[in-house]
Amino acid sequence: MREFSLPALYEVPTDGNLTDLIRRNAAQHPDVAVMGRKVDGVWTDVTATRFLAEVRAAAKGLIAKGVRPGDRVALISRTRYEWVQMDFAIWSAGAVTVPVYETSSAEQVQWILGDSGAVAAIVETGTHAAAVESVRENLPELRHVWRLDQGGVDELTAAGAEVSEEAVDEATSAAKADDIATIVYTSGTTGRPKGCVLTHRNFFAECGNVVERLKPLFRTGECSALLFLPAAHVFGRLIEVGSVLAPIRLGCVPDIKELTDELAAFKPTLILGVPRVFEKVYNSARAKAQAEGKGKIFDKAAQAAIDYSRATSTPEGPSLGLRLKHFVFDKLVYSKLRAVLGGRCQAAVSGGAPLGERLGHFYRGIGLTVLEGYGLTETCAATAFNPYDRPKIGTVGQPLPGSVVRIADDGEVLIHGEHVFSGYWKNESATAEALADGWFHTGDIGTLDEDGYLAITGRKKEILVTAGGKNVAPAVIEDRIRGHALVAECMVVGDGRPFVGALVTLDEEFLVRWAAEHGKPAGSTAASLREDPDLLAEVQRAVDDGNAAVSKAESVRKFRVLTSQFTEEAGHITPSLKLKRNVVAKDFADEIEAIYRG
Repeated sequence: MREFSLPALYEVPTDGNLTDLIRRNAAQHPDVAVMGRKVDGVWTDVTATRFLAEVRAAAKGLIAKGVRPGDRVALISRTRYEWVQMDFAIWSAGAVTVPVYETSSAEQVQWILGDSGAVAAIVETGTHAAAVESVRENLPELRHVWRLDQGGVDELTAAGAEVSEEAVDEATSAAKADDIATIVYTSGTTGRPKGCVLTHRNFFAECGNVVERLKPLFRTGECSALLFLPAAHVFGRLIEVGSVLAPIRLGCVPDIKELTDELAAFKPTLILGVPRVFEKVYNSARAKAQAEGKGKIFDKAAQAAIDYSRATSTPEGPSLGLRLKHFVFDKLVYSKLRAVLGGRCQAAVSGGAPLGERLGHFYRGIGLTVLEGYGLTETCAATAFNPYDRPKIGTVGQPLPGSVVRIADDGEVLIHGEHVFSGYWKNESATAEALADGWFHTGDIGTLDEDGYLAITGRKKEILVTAGGKNVAPAVIEDRIRGHALVAECMVVGDGRPFVGALVTLDEEFLVRWAAEHGKPAGSTAASLREDPDLLAEVQRAVDDGNAAVSKAESVRKFRVLTSQFTEEAGHITPSLKLKRNVVAKDFADEIEAIYRG
């Protein structure tokens, strides 16, 4: 059994709550922009003073409408300014935020609002309102629904006009560090989502130590972050609360399709994303270069960036020749890639799945260090992350300061610290299982190196055992295969089978480009090309790259190209892009059988 810990860098307040942060900001940094919001299509600064005033005005409305300390209030919206405003308004009313993914079905909405006992819901659109209304008869505790796109914030502000400042102060100070801040329902890769109870202490311990460890990225008045991940996900809440704690300017993007334009307009110094975002940026840049006849130059530049990054981790550093090559490509290629990210981005944080060593070195080589981290809803987001000054690419970094990471005898990653959740809402048996012996059992398999850097190699419940008795961790090879521009998703199969296989879906955007470049008929689709020898050879190259990361017994022997995508609507993936393997295996059972037929 191996474990590693780091001393805490941030002292959690004993009797405060998260609303202390916005009051402190207004007192200490009254004119500093702590938020950016779109007004008539233009990013506009929101000062600490103004943000506090807008939060308290909405909180007064909640209080006027009968929301009391400890009540649960659901928040269903895309990532936007009002999400952050209403999150802090709910806390300022002494209540508990229950985030719901804006893509959730009516059945999921009913379960989360019913299980949490929400007394009110703040929704963004008519679609969200309709989902709530369709199940409202099964939600006897739900008294109010406000719509953001129909002036819900103004309605609350008007309702609270007569509520005194003293009443808000009383409600705001009701919650202490160990009281519940939010109940975040897990994505539910199996079974019904469970409500993770996260306290104000959890967020203070998490965000305070992250900000202190990554201090160069959180300089007040200089740094800014652009949030385009779902704010309903705990990873999004980390940057929300962390930005307010620092404080730095935070902008929210509701539609990821607008991300490129918003990066150019907002010019963040820090972004957060999942590996697929960074893969798409790389693949888009490479495809564009190929379309312009500059594919070979891009590939040489990419390899130079990777070599340069790897060399910086060696005692001797990059050679003179490599430094010169890097300098030339910086002018020709890297500067243009950085411009796509707004031109000011110093670093990025990636989580949710492994980024891959090659892509990690590529980004560091072009001047954007992507700091990989690892965490779960139960650990209030990051429980490990790479430090800015000493990243180790290929790992998810060292433990959050003030916490301990332990590797059990069976390889499971165990966590202890103030950031670990207090349990599952109204689910004592699941809580007892997850927090056995005072440690949170993550269900992930990992290793710790001599410097305390953690590497995640798979999940206990996802380990496949072939007919020959070989244990296979799917994540390792899936992440490598998915790194190919033509591949959208990949799921490794083979439990109880004679060998390992894979289901592969194609990226629709890159399929169009690939088909045009390889002389395929206009309008070609995954269905029309799934047996095309050229396409199969291209996918085989992706599989070969994945196979290079594992032993022969773990490698994919056969694959099937699917004619459709794994979608959230069909229940194949969660809102945080995790595969629901049981659902995929059921829906594509015939395709899996075809791999092993004959």
